[in-house]
Amino acid sequence: MEINFTHHQSAHCENGVISNLMKHHGYNVSEPMAFGIGSGLLFCYIPFLMVNHAPAFTYRALPGIIFKRFAKRVGIKIKREKFKKPQQAKARLDENLKNNNPVGLQVGVYNLVYFPDEYRFHFNAHNLVVYGKENDTYLISDPVMETVTTLTEKELEKVRFAKGAFAPKGHIYYPVDFPKELDLEKAIVKGIKHTCKDMLAPIPVLGVKGIRHTAKLIRKWPKKKGVKKANHYLGQIVRMQEEIGTGGGGFRYIFAAFLQESSKILNKPDLSELSKEMTLIGDSWRDFAVDASRIYKNRSAKEDAYNHVALQLEVIADKEEIFFKKLKLAIK
Repeated sequence: MEINFTHHQSAHCENGVISNLMKHHGYNVSEPMAFGIGSGLLFCYIPFLMVNHAPAFTYRALPGIIFKRFAKRVGIKIKREKFKKPQQAKARLDENLKNNNPVGLQVGVYNLVYFPDEYRFHFNAHNLVVYGKENDTYLISDPVMETVTTLTEKELEKVRFAKGAFAPKGHIYYPVDFPKELDLEKAIVKGIKHTCKDMLAPIPVLGVKGIRHTAKLIRKWPKKKGVKKANHYLGQIVRMQEEIGTGGGGFRYIFAAFLQESSKILNKPDLSELSKEMTLIGDSWRDFAVDASRIYKNRSAKEDAYNHVALQLEVIADKEEIFFKKLKLAIK
């Protein structure tokens, strides 16, 4: 069973799965367009969710939400299922492959044998496409990989039923119904408005306020938690930003590309200018990540290093507040 499926590499797994599945079904949707319409951009501090012994920081919407929003806004119906038993999950997957239907799967990263060791950690919200099967080996299109790969039945079962936070439970999803044409214009506007709402939300841990709150935490951690734990927590912020989902610059570059593409579709040149502004904000996030990594790798020459990176975050928060207020006005 091998479906004629074209693999396209992407910067982030969920966006890549959406884009690849859409292209397979004849709709040329780019990764940035999927991300933007799905209102994927975010910042949120989640103190009650511990990942690798540190509180979670996310730069994107919760796993699965991007595709759910995207589908609703462009008029696609998605079938989703989770399973208690691996046998049921395998049967549903094989049934789709027999019907020439490639599917998206949510999996754990830790036991993905084709991932380099340094990228294999306990994170259960990775996404990939299965597009075929040869004997007991599944054909895998993982959007963050350069080429297609494979997993045996046992290897795939292990990652589909990984334990811990966001346990996949064999999660399978695929589009089942499409409109004649995608109404991208309305979908883009809805996606942008939702992102502006999230980033300007009056909630201490969310959006711009969440970035400022994180800056305050960074200043307190060395004395309150001790240097070792402070460094571990700081490493968590950077890893969530630059490595988890490979959302370099906290997904700001992908959002900038979305605005650039949307400016042409909506005939709004302002969005093209704002795209450039968001690219620069992405650069500021990257600078923060570099300086923060020097601290937790004990390579920082700055005496007041924690305060320095906290100040960087506060400057980013100010820039993003101004940016999203301008974006909100531009899309009216």
